[in-house]
Amino acid sequence: MASYSIKELENLSGIKAHTIRIWEKRYGIVKPARTDTNIRLYCDSDLKRLLNIAILNRYGIKISQISKLSDNELSEKVVHVTSDSTNPESSIENLIIAMVEMDEYKFNRILSRYIMNEGFENAVIKVIFPFFEKIGILWQTGSINPAHEHFVSNLFRQKLLVAIDNIMIPENDNARKFILFLPEGEYHELALLFYNYLIKKSGALVYYLGSSVPFTDVVETSKMVKPDYLFTSITSSLNKEDIIDYLNKLSKTFSLQKIFVTGLQIKENFAQIPANIIKVSSPLQFAEILKR
Repeated sequence: MASYSIKELENLSGIKAHTIRIWEKRYGIVKPARTDTNIRLYCDSDLKRLLNIAILNRYGIKISQISKLSDNELSEKVVHVTSDSTNPESSIENLIIAMVEMDEYKFNRILSRYIMNEGFENAVIKVIFPFFEKIGILWQTGSINPAHEHFVSNLFRQKLLVAIDNIMIPENDNARKFILFLPEGEYHELALLFYNYLIKKSGALVYYLGSSVPFTDVVETSKMVKPDYLFTSITSSLNKEDIIDYLNKLSKTFSLQKIFVTGLQIKENFAQIPANIIKVSSPLQFAEILKR
């Protein structure tokens, strides 16, 4: 059973903490536990109920009406109003509910419906990436059950691998060459897999080394394949000085290549980076770079 603060509920549901407090007091929508110092703590069932309420409220149903519904009635109403929806916010909230319930069928149904209507790339950019960003902070702070991370990560990983496998590798001696890898000790691979998909789809050759790759292995691979570009991601909570040292080492060792770097740590912490390192802030930005 996970435990959430009111701020974490705000981040996940999009409903302001002030509004949650008012709805609690006026309509009794949830009844959180309290610590000895009177701090609210919410459980998985509170989160699911609030996410369902957020969806219905976004579809124009008044909170006074929603508050009268039982949990089962809430779920049924959400299924009805979102049955043909391609709204990314509602899809993200439904995915969070499926994650908390550990419901593989529901998770796949929501994601497959969005992919069918909007395409695989749009589904990843508009739904999956924001979904993982929303809950990623909770994983790092331990507010959410690690089993949830493994559950949804593996489900999405399967879809990514199928999509990558379906891309035909071109016979082109002049194709650009990319080496993709995660630094040693880094295991958050989903983003790198999607960038692998984008690069392969662009017609480039990808040498995918995977997670936790020793630096010497990257060097040896580079000697063999002579890449034009390298691509890596740093997401785990690492010491800032260690990350700077690693980036400088990459820049110096691969001075003739452009090196793309993404990940939560890179986005938040670094304004100044070596000249041959390009910070990737989003898949959309990188897709534009690939076109050029």
